[in-house]
Amino acid sequence: MPEQHAEVASAVPAQGPSEADPARVDAAWARIRGRLREEVGEAEYRTWLRQLTLAGLEGDEAVVHVPTRFLRDWLRGQYGDRLRALWQAESVGVRRVDIRVASAGAPVREAAAAPAPAGVNGAVDGLDAAEPLARPVPEAARPDARGADTRNDWAAPLDPRFTFDSFIVGKPNEFAHACARRVAEKPNSPGFNPLFLYGGVGLGKTHLMHSIAWAIREPQAGGPGRSVAYMSAEKFMYRFIAALRSQSTMEFKESLRSVDVLMIDDLQFLIGKDNTQEEFFHTFNALVDQGKQIVVSSDKPPSDLAGLEDRLRTRLGCGMVADIHATTYELRISILESKASTAGVDVPARVLEFLAHKITSNVRELEGALNRLIAHANLFGRPVTLESCQEVLHDILRAHDRRVTIEEIQKRVAEHYNIRLTDMSSARRARNVARPRQVAMYLSKQLTSRSLPEIGRRFGNRDHTTVMHAVSRVAELMQQDAGFAEDVELLRRMLET
Repeated sequence: MPEQHAEVASAVPAQGPSEADPARVDAAWARIRGRLREEVGEAEYRTWLRQLTLAGLEGDEAVVHVPTRFLRDWLRGQYGDRLRALWQAESVGVRRVDIRVASAGAPVREAAAAPAPAGVNGAVDGLDAAEPLARPVPEAARPDARGADTRNDWAAPLDPRFTFDSFIVGKPNEFAHACARRVAEKPNSPGFNPLFLYGGVGLGKTHLMHSIAWAIREPQAGGPGRSVAYMSAEKFMYRFIAALRSQSTMEFKESLRSVDVLMIDDLQFLIGKDNTQEEFFHTFNALVDQGKQIVVSSDKPPSDLAGLEDRLRTRLGCGMVADIHATTYELRISILESKASTAGVDVPARVLEFLAHKITSNVRELEGALNRLIAHANLFGRPVTLESCQEVLHDILRAHDRRVTIEEIQKRVAEHYNIRLTDMSSARRARNVARPRQVAMYLSKQLTSRSLPEIGRRFGNRDHTTVMHAVSRVAELMQQDAGFAEDVELLRRMLET
């Protein structure tokens, strides 16, 4: 298939391409990369434009290389015109820009580094923002200095804060931590593939996932680190759909199946996405057959993920399943002490104890409260005290004083109406079960901040429209039946106290 060219309909610069000094061309390319980085932002640049390399000038045409056909086609459609305009503005005699797939060993021009846009942190994903602009990128993967994998330029970046060194271990997470360590040190160990981590929100699943990825990417015995593709289930689905639309599913499959370790976070978001589940299942089998490691996280164990295909749920449960329990008081104290020490701020022990007692839901909220307290002390030059803690965090503390969970609502309503707790998520439609379930949905909407889809998932993976109907139906019955309204209000008061 002939390469597609696009003419630039503007005047030819005074200096022809044959007369252009190579140093001048390199400088122009560096400025073009810098402009693109400023225009699209750091995240977009690293996702799509980082692997653009300048192969050279051929007559009045600039030739740039990318590693895959999918990336070539996408960049032609999204950035082709802008690249031509930027080259034209540099006045180096370029009338056309051709984006090609690089062959292995294809020559490229070395160029200066493009400056990062103002306001962008110099270190992104553990890499210096001032990276080389033009470097060989063959079809096969080539890890960079930190072991990052260039085969999967669309994989999610890793957070440099999330390493094993910064993970606080306690009884609720020690088993999951030990399993994660084992996989990081010896991927594809018998009985540990796949590794399935599960637990509630903010308990450390993502931290462990990133820690495994960082450890695996480290160079091995003087050689390159193993390649890792880490992404959320949502991103996996988005990329799969994009590949279908662009008719580049083979590139999608080859890219994923060429890695050493595939890591998918929040797998529960694949529930109900049958085509994406099927693709993940085939990718899963292909990687395991090749002796590659799979690591997955979710909010529930495989057996409780209603809505996943049985064959996928079975395969996920055949390796090592490790849960992360809710934090204990001792673990919360350890986390707070570590964070305060890292921040270099003296936080009195009684303040840490107060926070550990009050904020028990998840680690993210606990760390957020401490960060807010420390920031307030630094900004106003005041010491951290119990009084200032209660003043600065009054909204968070008040919310935790009255916080109710969907699980508590389900349990209390089931006890009140003398039905089984499992009926809350069952498919039974008998009135003596359906009405209490609707009451529980109504109270979940009134007493929690959960969204309708989230509430529906907690009630047997029901659709959000079912929750809407339950809320409106209970409100209607409360207006019509004083006894029923009194029942619901009694349940509300019991849950709020």
